Amino acid sequence: MFQAAQAAFPQIFTPPFRSVLLKSLGLTFILLVLMWAGLDKAIVGYIAVPYPWLASILSFLTGLGLMIGLAFFIAPISSLVAGFYLDDLADVVEQKIGIQGRALPAGQAMWLASKFALVSLLVNAFALAVFLLPGVNLLVFFLANAYLLGREYFELASLRFRSLAETHELRRRHRFYIFICGLLIAGFVAIPIVNLLTPLFGTAFMVRIHARLAREDLVMIQAGR
Repeated sequence: MFQAAQAAFPQIFTPPFRSVLLKSLGLTFILLVLMWAGLDKAIVGYIAVPYPWLASILSFLTGLGLMIGLAFFIAPISSLVAGFYLDDLADVVEQKIGIQGRALPAGQAMWLASKFALVSLLVNAFALAVFLLPGVNLLVFFLANAYLLGREYFELASLRFRSLAETHELRRRHRFYIFICGLLIAGFVAIPIVNLLTPLFGTAFMVRIHARLAREDLVMIQAGR
């Protein structure tokens, strides 16, 4: 696991991964600016107070609240954008480690990208909801991210080689190990700014983990014959 992580981390700074990162950051920034402008205009437009200084304070507080709230949506939005390129990145990783899967159909790739964004949105929204519970929120945040993101990135890697049913069976057999691997991905999510690298690391990491588990299963099957 740690060897896979050590190999995956440097790869996220190679040209193919940097290209996806720059695209994700650019589109994420544009979407966040549009969301900020729209929400700020909508909220401030409903504030009616008799004193200009009070209106200024409320406007400032509104902006501050939006900034904090939107910070929790940076990861889901970047995950959605990056999700459309993860299959291509998986192909790059496979070439690096000497295996070759098949490209996902466009519909399935879009479905996976939407799942990544939804999972990230739900986890971050839940983290925001338990933000006022010191200690508990951090534990829940890590466990939820480890399970959900470990599962999603493993499925991305596995579906390039097998059907959804076969993927679910493989994940079931190795669910605890995949969960432990997910803790490393959760570490990325927990760090501001660094969490933008999560889709890149998750893909490079889990493609390697899947390749290892698939080889181990093959050896066991051949040994059992």
